[in-house]
Amino acid sequence: MTRVKVAAAVLNQTPMDWHGNKQNILNAIEAARSQSVSLLCLPELCICGYGCEDAFQNESLARTAGQVLQEILPSTNDIIVSLGLPILHRNRLYNTAALVVDGRIAGFSAKRFLAGDGLHYEPRWFQAWPEGFCDTINFNNEEYPIGDMVFDCSGVKLGFEICEEA
Repeated sequence: MTRVKVAAAVLNQTPMDWHGNKQNILNAIEAARSQSVSLLCLPELCICGYGCEDAFQNESLARTAGQVLQEILPSTNDIIVSLGLPILHRNRLYNTAALVVDGRIAGFSAKRFLAGDGLHYEPRWFQAWPEGFCDTINFNNEEYPIGDMVFDCSGVKLGFEICEEA
């Protein structure tokens, strides 16, 4: 039987504070590593911050979030980390969780159920991903799976429920 130590980190992220948000993520990864965590779950949209509101509609936001993800990758050796970020795919914006395994992107799980009541306006900015559908995405000149999927990490199956999906 494979043993996996799972941890979740709560981060105080600020919308579009790229440097500060990245530093908070790197600190959480290092803290998890120091406690022998195998899988670290970070918050929804943790790279850009949740409250970007209409700035989500600017393509540069998703592009910058992708660049920050690339900068974080070297710090994920010997650990599995889920990181939230917006991804532009086929001219539509999705709220995703990137699964990073040992310094490499394994793929992107896209949110299916968007929060659209009270304070939340996710349907204004994001598309809901169709249930059971998987595709591929070219991200930084490499192909990765994206969609509603289950990942296999050395025999451990991982799936995502992002906020409303739980």
